[in-house]
Amino acid sequence: MTNTTISVHLDINGRHHDLALEPRVTLLDALRDRLGLTGTKKGCDHGQCGACTVHVDGERVLACLTLAAQVEGRAVTTIEGLAREGETHPVQAAFLEQDAFQCGYCTPGQIMSAVACIREGHAGSDEEIREYMAGNLCRCGAYPHIVSAVRQAAQEAAS
Repeated sequence: MTNTTISVHLDINGRHHDLALEPRVTLLDALRDRLGLTGTKKGCDHGQCGACTVHVDGERVLACLTLAAQVEGRAVTTIEGLAREGETHPVQAAFLEQDAFQCGYCTPGQIMSAVACIREGHAGSDEEIREYMAGNLCRCGAYPHIVSAVRQAAQEAAS
């Protein structure tokens, strides 16, 4: 059996990448193993924990369930791409200020989901934040701080 590769052109964090990949390679594995973007975490590899959350054309996507070839020609943003010109993203800053992490493993996925949650307009109350962040699990139980960070970033974005 021979390994078949395809040419995949990816736009990651504003940079273009041309890769030769097997058609079954996930976006998560392409990011981590081929491009060295290890901020996106491999948690469950089954789409159940949210640690691999990235944005594709501004929408939340689980990179472990998405084939790299599926995002060809679309804009992918990872946790490494949130900061602009050396300035942390407001959600990243709020996570730091609210101590919204313990071990930090889920933090990149939590932050990516929080950015989308706020952008989608689903940060009006703590209950709404919890509902729209429910796909991201934290084994350490930092949920109260995560909700506080999302609320703070949403309030700052609104002002």
